[in-house]
This record gives sequence, C-alpha cells and structure tokens, in this order.
Amino acid sequence: MQPLYQKNWVLFLGILLVSFNLRPSITAVGPLIPMIREDLGLSNGWAGFLTTLPLLTFATFSLFSAAIGKKLGNPQAILFAMVLILIGTVIRVLGGSDILFVGTGLTGIGIVICNVLLIPLIKNRMPSKIGIVTASYTTGMTLFAAIASGISAPLAIDLGFGWKGSLLSWAILLVLGIIIWIPQLRFKTAPRILSEEEVKVNVWKSNLCWQVSLFMGAQSLIYFTLISWLPDMMISRGLSAVEAGLLVSIMQVIGLLGAFFAPIIAVKFKDQVGIVWVLGLMYVAGFSSLFSYSLSLNLVGLAFVGISLGSSVSLAYTLIGLRTKNERTTAALSGMVQSTGYYLAALGPLLFGVAFDIFHNWNFLIYLMIACSLLFIYFGSKSGKAVQI
Repeated sequence: MQPLYQKNWVLFLGILLVSFNLRPSITAVGPLIPMIREDLGLSNGWAGFLTTLPLLTFATFSLFSAAIGKKLGNPQAILFAMVLILIGTVIRVLGGSDILFVGTGLTGIGIVICNVLLIPLIKNRMPSKIGIVTASYTTGMTLFAAIASGISAPLAIDLGFGWKGSLLSWAILLVLGIIIWIPQLRFKTAPRILSEEEVKVNVWKSNLCWQVSLFMGAQSLIYFTLISWLPDMMISRGLSAVEAGLLVSIMQVIGLLGAFFAPIIAVKFKDQVGIVWVLGLMYVAGFSSLFSYSLSLNLVGLAFVGISLGSSVSLAYTLIGLRTKNERTTAALSGMVQSTGYYLAALGPLLFGVAFDIFHNWNFLIYLMIACSLLFIYFGSKSGKAVQI
C-alpha cells in the first residue's frame, strides 16, 4: 500500500494549504493600519514600515532559504517555516510596537522560506505537473491575499475582534496547513553525490539566471508600486477612497485568471517568449489608458493590467523550474530570483514617491510603469528562451 505522503493528492493539498498562508499575514495589515497606528501611537512612517518590512525580509532571507532546505530537507524546512509564520502571527499581537515588528519579521522569514522551497519541491516531486501545480499554488496565494485584504477590517470592526483579533484569526488557517503538511515529513530523498556539472553551477555568475531574476524584478516592481500608488492616483481624479480600493481589488481578482492559466499555457510551448510579449504589450496598453481621464477606458486598461499582473508572477515562478536542470540549481535560482525581485519591489514605491514629491505629476507613475513593462518584455524575451543552466 502506498504511504500517505507519496500520494499526489495529499502533496497537492499540502501545497495548496501552504500557498493559502503565504500572503494573509501581510495583506491583512493594510486595512488595519489606522487602528494599529492609533492604538500603539505609531507615526505614519513606522506604520508604513509595517508593509515595507516583509519585503525587505523576503529579499534578505531568500538568499539563505536554499541552504536551509539543503540542511533540513525541503519538506522539513517548509514545516519549520510554517511554524515560524504561526509564531510570528501570535506574538505580534501580544505586546507593543516592538513585539509587533518582531512578529512581522518572523512571519516574513517563514513566508520567504516557503516561497523559495516550494518551487524546487514541485520540480522534484511532481515534475510532469509543473504547470498545473504552479498555477494552483500561485492562484491560491493570490486569492487569499485578496480575501485577507477584504475581510480584515470587517473582522476587526463588524465582528468586534479588534485589529489584534483580526490578525490572530489567520492562525487557524496556519494550524490547518501545518497538520495537512505533516505527512510530507516522512519523505526522504536518498543522499547522492553531486555531478561535476551541479558542483560547477553558480547562479550568480550565470547570464541566464540574472535575466530570470531581472524579469522577476520588473514584474515585482510593477505590482508593488501600482498597489501602493494607484489608489491615490484614482482618488486625485475624483474617486472616493472606497471606490479606489474597490478598483484595485477588482484588478487583482481579474488577475486570478492569469495566475492560473499562464503556467499551464507556458509549459505547452518550447519557449515562453511569445507569452512574455503578449503580457508585456497588455501592460503597455493598459497603462497607456491611464493617460485618459475616462473612467470607462481606465477600467478596460486596468483589466488588461490585472490579467498581466496575475500571469507575470506565475510565469516567473514557472521559469525558475523550466530554466534549471535539477532541484539543487532550482532552489539556488529561486532564492536569487526572489531576493532580486523583492529588493526591486521595495525600491519601486520609493522611486515614484521621490519623483512625485519633485514633480507633483501623476503621469510619472504611468511613465514608470510603461518603462518597467518594456524591461519586462526585454528580460522576459531573454529568460523565455528554451535553454537551461
């Protein structure tokens, strides 16, 4: 009889439950910031740092995640990371601002370990299903990011949980994810001697790896800059804060289609250059629509952007698996790609903020997004070619 941990449906369910837990501890914070700021007496700067801290944590600790996976084994390291997210989720509501930042940092470390190691684990355990499993993983991650953004304030206000109870409620999903993942601990990979080719691989010296990393960086910069500043831009054009928030939420929900279908489509082709061009041109067309003050045209354009946003992150994760020959290299590239991506993601909102302070012109946001879209096409065309390291 086949052991439980070897059954594909159990592994697939475990991957899904892990993916559900990789964004709520971040996206649930944004709507609660006014309450957190008032309760803990934080300045606007420190309150804003709550959303910047996870990005910096992702970028830094992604560099060490592959080594943690190598030391513990990927299934064991993922469980360790889930427990770390749970600990961070609990302790950040137990004290003042110092504890809040420590807990937030711990959740970030746990999340990035899972982010980095799930990709090589999928390549190793389900190599013939990279497209569909990556699609499901990124879609689940995106879906629960949107859910957390939408229900965190109602949990705090309408149900009377307060901001602490609202954030703590996500511990239930984490415990469920840990329980479902436990069977994977019995999976052991036989020790093997690395081939000479594997020993020689240094992802930091590979042009291909830098191209994949900068492709991830371009899409991450687009996403986090747009999420940070698009609401303010639309408010400046006459939308209410609620309407602007709803617009951004709808854009992300539309992106679920792209998040699911992009990897499935991408793996059907010898290379992925064509899909990169389609997504890049959709970005350019969508962002160009924002030069108009017609809300109807803006909505159509942002629908294009939403599909590309969802597709881009799924495609970036898929390319990590497709451009590498073995699990060890996949893990190393995954860490490099996500470190580069999140450092650039943290830089984007700051760059535009400085530009806006100087020029006081929202068109600079559109220019920045179109420029990043062109970089997305350039690096995607390079990393989409059917070669491996």
